[in-house]
Amino acid sequence: MTTLLASSYPTPFGELWVIATADDHVVRASGFRPLNDVAATLPVRLRGLPLTDGEVPEVTRAIGAWLEGDGSLLAHVPAQQDGGPFTQRAWAALREVPSGVAVSYRELAELAGNPRAMRAAGTACARNRLAPFVPCHRVVQTGGNLGSYGFGGPSVKAAMLALEGATQYA
Repeated sequence: MTTLLASSYPTPFGELWVIATADDHVVRASGFRPLNDVAATLPVRLRGLPLTDGEVPEVTRAIGAWLEGDGSLLAHVPAQQDGGPFTQRAWAALREVPSGVAVSYRELAELAGNPRAMRAAGTACARNRLAPFVPCHRVVQTGGNLGSYGFGGPSVKAAMLALEGATQYA
């Protein structure tokens, strides 16, 4: 039976909880909420599996580098969540947006292969359950307004972008 590993990391944005499957070290849920709330976002097939304390070294390295201003390792941590074809493409495209760079929802839709799917790109960001490994904080409104951020609001989004060295937004 698969088990889940849970680890927490103190960040300037609150405690980050990360849940990964123990056998393959794939991040399945993460966020800046209490562990029970993060666990509730796991795919249904994984809910109820044994959850133990444990770190995934690749996650620890990536979070450490990110907190030092280099978010590039976040995209190399295996991460998986359920979603439809466009949503999966949008999440994959987000993982290719460089640390310290912000893109608009329009640009994200283009990167995901459908330039007219700006609303769907926004929905993909809203449904993301793998912050910061799927870095939806790097998506802003056309014109540079931050827009919303489900992991703590616009001020957290701005702080995350600043941590990564972003000096201007799309």
